[in-house]
Amino acid sequence: MKNVKRIYSKFTLLLGLIFAVSVSCEREVSGDVDFAKFSNSPDVYIDGFSGGLEYRPFLGSKLNAFTVDGNERYQGESSMRFDVPNFGDPAGAFAGAIFPDYGGRDLSGYDALTFWAKATRAATINEIGFGNDFGESQYRTLESKYVVTKQNLRISTTWTKYVIPIPDPSKLTDESGMFWYAEGPENGDGYTFWVDELKYEKLGTIAQPKPAIFNGADEVVQAFIDVNLGITGLTQTFNLASGINETVVAAPSYFTFESSDVEVARVSELGVVTPVGAGTAVVTATLDGVRAEGSLTLQVGGNFEFAPTPTRDAATVISIFSDAYTNVPVDNYNGFFGGQTTTGGAVEIIAGLENVLIYENLNFVATSFANPTVDASGMTFLHVDIRTEEPIDPADFVVIELIDFGPDNAFGGGNDTGGGITFASANLDSGSWISLDIPLANFTNNTGGGLGGFASGARANVAQLVFASGGISTLTVDNIYFYTE
Repeated sequence: MKNVKRIYSKFTLLLGLIFAVSVSCEREVSGDVDFAKFSNSPDVYIDGFSGGLEYRPFLGSKLNAFTVDGNERYQGESSMRFDVPNFGDPAGAFAGAIFPDYGGRDLSGYDALTFWAKATRAATINEIGFGNDFGESQYRTLESKYVVTKQNLRISTTWTKYVIPIPDPSKLTDESGMFWYAEGPENGDGYTFWVDELKYEKLGTIAQPKPAIFNGADEVVQAFIDVNLGITGLTQTFNLASGINETVVAAPSYFTFESSDVEVARVSELGVVTPVGAGTAVVTATLDGVRAEGSLTLQVGGNFEFAPTPTRDAATVISIFSDAYTNVPVDNYNGFFGGQTTTGGAVEIIAGLENVLIYENLNFVATSFANPTVDASGMTFLHVDIRTEEPIDPADFVVIELIDFGPDNAFGGGNDTGGGITFASANLDSGSWISLDIPLANFTNNTGGGLGGFASGARANVAQLVFASGGISTLTVDNIYFYTE
């Protein structure tokens, strides 16, 4: 399981000397002036960092995961070495960093990022690409608009050249994110991989573009006015000279989105769809003039219906997520664990009035509150409000699971407990809120990944709440709290 946390640590940057020049407001700029342009240098790492390149690891990454290796290289004098830690390594949970040039570069003349790589064993790098610059710099405003990600890059023990195509080079006239990667232990074990001759190239063999949204599917959703939806599954596929079709995940800003009826739904440059009126609208996209496969049909019925407002005495409640109470600290509402397809989980503010959680492409998702864990030993019930707009089929179900980290108050260690409750189709409804009040004593079903039943534990270190589903793709959640009567 890989759980890569994309939060960065800030390193102090040296500010360049700024010269102030006084210019009379009456003077016009000469037509002979040659304005400064961004560097178009293609090199990232060729026997050392190219000019302006920096190293900035992600928060939680092993800080010394990257080093320069003068012994192992494809050619020249050195290569980039990346040491992925073992599971449980106190130095860091994974290896990950960005390599920005905050001076900016004009990469519009190239069509791919290329490099040679090898590893100590066959492995799969979780994410690797370019365009990630953390969205800020002390020099100028940045946005990380054009992130490109190659997921699950397979790497071997022999030096091999890899090509990550640029979805639309014309967008990269001022790019800071030269290279980035994130990789965790595989089956609990770390390993080492090397990257050499890392640079941008104009190959001229990147052909047959096939962009897609929603992974090429035509999605139909029930929507509400002012309840935003995100366009997911954005990819660009090219045929390479090797004959391989290479697919990368492309940021929304590479695409041009269009709504068939802007009085029903509008789409931002960042792929955020906002329903504004009742009716039906179809959202489509193009990338560099090529129509993307896939679409989103919104059937907007009106305003959003909120979940019932809780009325229990706050003194009897431990709240995880609710506007009615003060919530405990929550690490995340979507941990993005390996194997899950679920997106969403950010706190959504509906019409500026109330917060809800919206999960899409749901198979399973965990809300984590382990810092600190929750002592629910004095509680007797879990309350959750859930809602889906999809038709309910007889085989559909939703599972709600609780996990306690045990007396050691930490994941693992052999004393974690977990149990779940399954709600079959007969307990579900489409188009309305379902308020669930579940006795904690009922969490006896051993669905916690081989853990002992939750109810048999002391419930003093509850750390995660998991939603899983069969057949339910989109789930809206509100008012998650423990209580006692």
